[in-house]
Amino acid sequence: MSTLTHAVHDSTTMLRRNLKHAIRYPAVGLGSAMMPILMLLLFVYAFGDSIGAGMGGGRDAYLNYLTPGIIIMGVAAGSMSTSIAVCSDMTEGIINRFRTMPITRSSFMTGHVIGSVIQTMMCMVLVVGVALAVGFRSGATPLEWLAAAGLLAAIAFAVTWLSVALGLISKTVESASNKPLLIQFLPFLGSAFVPAESMSPGLRWFAEYQPFTPMTETLRGLLSGSEIGNNGWISLAWCAGIALIGYVWSRSLFNSGTTR
Repeated sequence: MSTLTHAVHDSTTMLRRNLKHAIRYPAVGLGSAMMPILMLLLFVYAFGDSIGAGMGGGRDAYLNYLTPGIIIMGVAAGSMSTSIAVCSDMTEGIINRFRTMPITRSSFMTGHVIGSVIQTMMCMVLVVGVALAVGFRSGATPLEWLAAAGLLAAIAFAVTWLSVALGLISKTVESASNKPLLIQFLPFLGSAFVPAESMSPGLRWFAEYQPFTPMTETLRGLLSGSEIGNNGWISLAWCAGIALIGYVWSRSLFNSGTTR
């Protein structure tokens, strides 16, 4: 077999291993969905009327505004489980066995990344289902829903590669669970919950130029059927850059073995 065929075969084996772990321990994956669901219910039912009124609407209008931001936050939250899983493999010794086998070195990380993207997308289906159940309504066409799914997959892919690197530099599972918290809560400092225009000047500048704001605005535009402007291209550029940094960083850490 060619080198590419070997890499695909080994990555598929590692993917199957990670999916079996996810099925065996479903609470780990469902935890990525529970936090955004709880945040959605909290903000809609506790603050929806007041925030919606401040934005010129009501609770229903705020629910339609909030849901895309909650979905983006859920995708970011899914990175935590990847960091923990990678660190667990590195500290429990299984990686030493992998290193002695004739397998492609990158397949270990690729299996984690693809498996995490699949789990995250499944969790986001649950989040969207809850949002629809409490009153979220979208004016998107089937093509726009497909584009939204593609955007979420690209974000999950990029963030997960970065999470793999964070797992590799962590010496304990506890520290691996803490490092992705910045990624998880960065959407709070964007336009996920309130428009960036309503923030103070310094925070507004940060919100406008951080990666999750154009991602949120792109998803919001796709789900509402409105114009997304340049946000779509900016979001894809951010995804490509984050994925590249995460991949190169992860490969360097894994190949050098400096973290253990």
